[in-house]
Amino acid sequence: MHKSKEEILKEIFHGAHNKVKLAVTDIDGVLRGKYIHLKKFESIYESDFGFCDVIFGWDSADLCYENTNESALTGWHTGFPDTPCVVDFESFRKIPWDHDVPFFLADARDKDGNAHPLCPRSLLKRIRTRSRDMGYEPAFSQEFEWFNFRETSQELHEKDFRNPNPITKGMFGYSLTRAHQNSEFFNDLFNSLDKFRVPLEGLHTETGPGVYEAAILYGEIVEAADRAVLFKQSAKDIGHKYGIMPTFMAKWNPNLPGCSGHIHQSLWEKNKNIFFDEKDSHKMSALMKSYMAGILKLLPELLPLYAPTINSFKRLVEGMWAPTTLTWGADNRTCALRAIPGSNKSTRVEMRVTGSDTNSYLAMAAVLASGLYGIKNNLSLQEQTKGNGYEDFRFGKLPPNLQVASEKMRDSKVANDLLGEKFVQHFANTRLWECQQYAKAVTDWELKRYFEII
Repeated sequence: MHKSKEEILKEIFHGAHNKVKLAVTDIDGVLRGKYIHLKKFESIYESDFGFCDVIFGWDSADLCYENTNESALTGWHTGFPDTPCVVDFESFRKIPWDHDVPFFLADARDKDGNAHPLCPRSLLKRIRTRSRDMGYEPAFSQEFEWFNFRETSQELHEKDFRNPNPITKGMFGYSLTRAHQNSEFFNDLFNSLDKFRVPLEGLHTETGPGVYEAAILYGEIVEAADRAVLFKQSAKDIGHKYGIMPTFMAKWNPNLPGCSGHIHQSLWEKNKNIFFDEKDSHKMSALMKSYMAGILKLLPELLPLYAPTINSFKRLVEGMWAPTTLTWGADNRTCALRAIPGSNKSTRVEMRVTGSDTNSYLAMAAVLASGLYGIKNNLSLQEQTKGNGYEDFRFGKLPPNLQVASEKMRDSKVANDLLGEKFVQHFANTRLWECQQYAKAVTDWELKRYFEII
């Protein structure tokens, strides 16, 4: 149960710390933050504080986007002013591995005090309101696969990110042996996250050298996204203590499986899971079917929100545990959507397109908005795929790369209507910028293929 604002303030101002840690999430889902003195916190917690709006105007390498125009909300033409940010007291936590320093997430506002159209967390809140206005409470969770290496940031930079050293060797999924070999790190990860209000439902090895999977306990959708974003940051912080560097790249090695970020979801009315229907052969309600139909219909137009990087698309290949076709199936892991039949408590749908490199706020906003679109328009769910989803082309395939997907999203009327034109145009341009940066790069593949022979 969340503490009241009064209880939190009393705990902070009568506590042992003279500072508070604040963070805002950027376009790529990376936490950007600062420590501030208690005196400063006292002056801003009832109003807002300024945070440079470059967090919405630069990429993951801190390069400012140069493919914007004069109508863009942020860019060189605006001078990158501060944008007001509001502390969300429901996000309050103390960081166990940082001396229990108080921590808050914040939401960006525009100059008129309204939700900033480029703030990922604010966008998710807006879609949640839409769901609640329809009478549905969304319950979500995300799970992550990620690789872990015996590396430091300095060492990796010195060797140009080549040949990182995994913490374990070989392919050994669900291995108790491999987990035990790094038990100090993973016990600390599990226990510290629990104290940090990011409870894990499960943690185990996946198949691959040094790869693990964590399933985060489900919850209300914004809390679920908070947990997902905080999980990735926490894994990096805690790993640093042990000389371990995690990576949440979707595909770091072409010969190994990629890293998923599957999103589980259901809609509730009070204590009733309205995805569940006892009489249906798959225990799926008509509403659940329309919800899934909406996701599948809009998936090609919203794909950059599920696969946001150049690297994302190197995970979405046949036969590597990531979907490539617009399909669904009952408990079928080769499809884009996996319907999971069960009870009133457990019936849900799993979005399998998302990788571990997603911005969880944006991915969850997209999938919920799509599902609600399907319900509102009473869409009919296509025939399910039985067997190998990679070979079922009846309903189409995912766009092949980030360039095509981003242009499709930018030009989509439905995407602009559902998520807001200002956000969609800006986000699509950030992905096209990513493509432009990639196009300039000379890769190892090109050197090996052309340097000597051509």
